[in-house]
Amino acid sequence: MSPKNFIQHFQAIETPFYFYEMDQLDQNLKGLKEAADRHHFKIHYALKANSNAKILNTIAPYVEGADCVSGNEIKRAMECGFSSSHIAFAGVGKSDKEIAFALENEIFSFNCESKQELEIINALAQKYGKKARIALRMNPNVNAHTHHYITTGLDENKFGINPWDLDEMMQIVNQCDHIELCGLHFHIGSQITDLSVFSNLCNRVNEIKKWFDVRNINIAHLNLGGGLGVNYREPDKESLTDFETCFGIIDRFLQRSPGQEVHLEPGRSVVAQCGSLISRVLYVKNGMNTNFVILDAGMTELIRPALYQSYHCIQNISKVNEIPSLKYDVVGPICESSDCFGKAVQLPGTHRGDFFAIRTAGAYGETMSSSYNLRDKALAIYSDEMPAN
Repeated sequence: MSPKNFIQHFQAIETPFYFYEMDQLDQNLKGLKEAADRHHFKIHYALKANSNAKILNTIAPYVEGADCVSGNEIKRAMECGFSSSHIAFAGVGKSDKEIAFALENEIFSFNCESKQELEIINALAQKYGKKARIALRMNPNVNAHTHHYITTGLDENKFGINPWDLDEMMQIVNQCDHIELCGLHFHIGSQITDLSVFSNLCNRVNEIKKWFDVRNINIAHLNLGGGLGVNYREPDKESLTDFETCFGIIDRFLQRSPGQEVHLEPGRSVVAQCGSLISRVLYVKNGMNTNFVILDAGMTELIRPALYQSYHCIQNISKVNEIPSLKYDVVGPICESSDCFGKAVQLPGTHRGDFFAIRTAGAYGETMSSSYNLRDKALAIYSDEMPAN
C-alpha cells in the first residue's frame, strides 16, 4: 500500500506530516520475528532510526529489547514497553549522567568503546553500588560499501576498539571489580545492501572471538549490530525487508560456542518502508533551464538528501493516473541551497496544492528533524487512525 490510497483523507491535515502505514509495519515485524526465531537470534530494535512512541509501542512485543545511544533513548524505550534488562547502551560519548541513569535501571549491557570508558563506568558503578554488564565494541575493519558518513567499522573511524588493544583492555577489565564482561559488540555501518558484507563481518568476528577462546574468557553473547539496508528507489517493489536471507548468512558463517547468544540491532530495515513524508506544493517556479517544485516540507523534516545526498522516491500523489512528462528539481522552503530532495525528477505536470509523498522516510526522518528557521514540528499521522473509506 502507498500514501495514494489515503489521499482523500489528507485534505484537512496540515502539511507537512509523517505518514505511517501501520499494517505494513506489522507485516515487517512479523517477518523479523519469524526470521529471528528460526535462527535463534535476539533482536534489539535501534531507537535512533525512529523513536516515535506509537511506533515503539508497536515494535516492543516483537523484539527482545532495544539498542539505545543516549540516556533519553533509554528512558523512551522503557516508557514504551521495553524492559530495561534488555536494553543495550551504545555510543562513543556516554555522559556520566547517562551512565548513572543506565546503572540505576540495571540495563542489559554497556557497549564500551575505549579504555577510559571502561574505567569511568567502573568508577560510577562503584559509586552507586552496582555491577555493570559490558560488551566490548570491537572494530573489525570491514568495509560496509556504503556512504562514508555511515560507515562505522573501519580502522580510521571514531568507533570501537582495535584488536591490537585487547591485551590492555582485558587488563583493565580484570582490574575493575564493578564491571562484568558479557559480550562482544560489532557495527560496521548502515544501509548495507551488499549482503556479502555480513559474511565478511562474521569471518572477522570468528577471528576476534578466537582471541578470547584461547584465553578461556567466556563471552556470553555476540552482538553483530544492525545496518541492513532497504530499497529506496522502488519502495513498492520491496515494501518488506528480507530478514531471512540476511539472518541466514549470519547463521551460516558465524561460529558460536555452545550456549553463546547472538544479538542483532536492526533499525532502518524495521521502520523505513512504512513511513512517508507528505507535503503540499507551495509554488512551481520555471527557470531558464530548470523547473522547480517548492514544497512546504524541507530538510528540517527529512535531512538525509542534504546530509548524505541520499535518494528517495518522490511522487505527486495528486496525479497518480497521469504519466510523468516533465522534469523538476524538488526543493523545500529552508534558506539553504542544500534543501533539495531530488534533481531532475520525472513527474506529471505539477501545480500549487498538489500532494507529494517522499517515500521510505520512516527511518531517520522524524527522529532527525529539527526546528531550524524556527519551523513547527511536523505531526505524525497513522493509517490505522484514518477514517474508513
